[in-house]
Amino acid sequence: MDLSAELKRYVARVEHGLALHVPFASTRPARLHTAMRYSLEAGGKRLRPVLLLATAELFGVRDDTPLPAAVAVECLHTYSLIHDDLPCMDNDDLRRGRPTAHKQFDEATALLAGDALLTHAFGLIAESYALRPTLAHALIRELADAAGSRRLIGGQMEDLLAEKKADVTPEELEFIHLNKTAAMIESSLVIGGLVGSAHLAELATLRRAGRDVGLAFQIIDDILDATADTATLGKTAGKDAKADKTTFVKLHGLARSREIAHQRSASAVAELRLLPGNTAFLCALVEQMAARAA
Repeated sequence: MDLSAELKRYVARVEHGLALHVPFASTRPARLHTAMRYSLEAGGKRLRPVLLLATAELFGVRDDTPLPAAVAVECLHTYSLIHDDLPCMDNDDLRRGRPTAHKQFDEATALLAGDALLTHAFGLIAESYALRPTLAHALIRELADAAGSRRLIGGQMEDLLAEKKADVTPEELEFIHLNKTAAMIESSLVIGGLVGSAHLAELATLRRAGRDVGLAFQIIDDILDATADTATLGKTAGKDAKADKTTFVKLHGLARSREIAHQRSASAVAELRLLPGNTAFLCALVEQMAARAA
């Protein structure tokens, strides 16, 4: 299995889906839709929709049935990045090597573009799976839970509160990472399983694997923020330390953070190998991600 070739195949499907299932930039009001597509088309790893598509394939789905769900996940993820970069949140000027949405346009346009992408995600699922209402309900419920006040948004709130604390505990930091970052990765795997009609036990396995992948992913981001440069990251490097932000690196140090990231990645791979079918791509993708922290 050629990981690079397979990854390119999945990413190409995601890009095709974005072109197909998101309003054109020229749609009125053009400034809003241009801002939406500016952030969506900035590139990135497309990790979440790739995980979703690969999981659906694992359960035998070979057509484009999971594509609208994959696009919805990427729209929701991109909304969260637009809002995360705003001056009232992380206040960042760069995202994926380009000016952030509020720098390229303005703060109000960026805010509305994020709102529109969030709304579009749920509308797209409702419309695309209207003939399969049980599946549509399950997908909407899963995505709403992952993106809601107890998961993604709740993690963001806890992250902001932690910036004002000098005594953030490891438990508090793990809560932030498991919700602000891991929730959407976990949900991507589960949604792929739902589209593929996975059994309850298989969905539970995907959920456990997703939590481990998501936590490892954020720890690796913490490590890279402390060790890589801005050109490599595509966003401002060293920002966490400058803001004295509590991260795994700050609490545990680089060596221990790398160890925890590799442990979580290994746990995710072990869970994925319990699933039926050929899990080689998913396992290799997780292992490649873990290697970024070396």
